Amino acid sequence: MSLKESERIDIVKFRLEKAKITLAQVPVLIENQFYGIAANRLYYACFYAVTALLIKDGFEAHSHSGVKTLLGLNYIVENKLDESAGKIYNRLFNMRQKGDYADCVYIKEEDINPLIEPAELFIKTIENIINNSN
Repeated sequence: MSLKESERIDIVKFRLEKAKITLAQVPVLIENQFYGIAANRLYYACFYAVTALLIKDGFEAHSHSGVKTLLGLNYIVENKLDESAGKIYNRLFNMRQKGDYADCVYIKEEDINPLIEPAELFIKTIENIINNSN
């Protein structure tokens, strides 16, 4: 996808805002005991942040696995993001996959709660990288 610089900036801002809005949905879902959907939203909040970062840096992925791979190769391996960031993203990716597609898998509150704070930090870290590289 060939973007003008102004378009790239707008999309990056939009994706970061979408990450924050999606993250804000998680407590409401947990309060109503929709843990599987909360896991989905938590993953997608991080996904939107990662895609903002990738777009900012001119990378293009065509799948969720592609986003995960580009994150690993270009940010984790290159020490632009801590290895723990890659681990949290992988945990959320796998939980979302199981919750959305696997039969007889039920995500519980105790599965999702420990991931909320690390996901919030993950998104803030990516936002800081984007804002400090302009």
